[in-house]
Amino acid sequence: MNDLTCVSNNCGVDSFGLGLLLKTRQVRRMISSYVGENALFESMYLKGELELELNPQGTLAERCRAGGAGIPAFYTATGVGTILADGTFPVKFNPDGSVALYSEPRDVRVFNGQPFVMEKAITGDFALIKGARADTLGNVQFAATARNFNVPMATAGRICIAEVEEIVEPGEINPEDVHLPGVYVQRLIKSESLEKRIERRTYASSKEDDPSKPKSKGQLVRERIAKRAAHEFVDGMYCNLGIGIPTLASNYIPDSINVTLQSENGLLGIGPYPREGEENADLINAGKETVTTIKGSSFFSSSDSFAMVRGGHIDLTLLGGLQVSRFGDLANWVIPGKMVKGPGGAIDLTASGNRVVVTMEHTAKGAHKILEECRLPLTARRCVNRLITDLAVFDIDEKNGMTLIEVAENSSVEEIRQATGCPFEVSPQLKKMLQ
Repeated sequence: MNDLTCVSNNCGVDSFGLGLLLKTRQVRRMISSYVGENALFESMYLKGELELELNPQGTLAERCRAGGAGIPAFYTATGVGTILADGTFPVKFNPDGSVALYSEPRDVRVFNGQPFVMEKAITGDFALIKGARADTLGNVQFAATARNFNVPMATAGRICIAEVEEIVEPGEINPEDVHLPGVYVQRLIKSESLEKRIERRTYASSKEDDPSKPKSKGQLVRERIAKRAAHEFVDGMYCNLGIGIPTLASNYIPDSINVTLQSENGLLGIGPYPREGEENADLINAGKETVTTIKGSSFFSSSDSFAMVRGGHIDLTLLGGLQVSRFGDLANWVIPGKMVKGPGGAIDLTASGNRVVVTMEHTAKGAHKILEECRLPLTARRCVNRLITDLAVFDIDEKNGMTLIEVAENSSVEEIRQATGCPFEVSPQLKKMLQ
């Protein structure tokens, strides 16, 4: 088959999974939320060899869930005011770099004084999913975080083909352990050559300090930001952490408080990184890192995960940033023509109305990253409540702008003014940055 339209959170990795279809040029369009580290995926898109319809991750999951539930469209706050909703995202480039096709603009309506964009449901001819085991009636059980997109995708396909590691007789799977009822599954395939790749084997030992190995300047900067970010955690919180510095901040959560970490691929209650040899390919976080669970953890699908986010049930979102504006706009997922990693879950998380704290280095090779207005495509408007950098901490009000509340050791207000591309107020209670 050629000229395929494939719907997947990402396109896997180079030369594996969907990456094989990319390599043979059988895919015409990808509908995804994340390009990730698949170099071929990014290259084909930027060269005009592939159409790419990017969706916020939660929107993508909900579009599939809606398709399987017979709901033709729905409205969501996710994406309002971004290029993914206003019809200016380049779906396809010409070989010379000009835009051949732009995205379809979304309809916008106002409910209770807030704008929402309309998203259409997704259905497909085939749904290809992967499970741990199934019975001959098609009831499927998934392992740990492998439930993710499999459940909503299965319901959205006219013909669902489930590949499983084990096929058993009816009754051998406890009804309470059926994650996908057989009514959604038309065909079963037993895995013959099972290979479970782990993209980021992350171990507890790799996160521990090695006193014999000096840290680089970059490591020290990231560590400083992460330690300060850990002060944002409050006992009893449910938190979602982005990739990079936000994830590093979890290493500094005080033992005296209880914080439940949520991963948007379907895990509430993220535990420590595993010891080497104890990693589980079916137990990863949203950053593709191997993790463990804790007492009270739970697993669920990606559509359920983002229902938690959109429904306002997550207290704090900690994210990285490329640029932040004076009034709290955030850009953190694309550099046009150069880097397209995709929004993943960031747009959903920043549109949810929960508290958003952004961590990033204050400048990039001397260039301002804190600006009057973001120059890169936005993740969300007026969403950032607090910004933590290696030099300072700012509180941000969507109407009154930025207020400097903490200054790093060996820094000064004047140095911060020079490193910041927009004006800000200084708190009368200005203090040294917490560590």
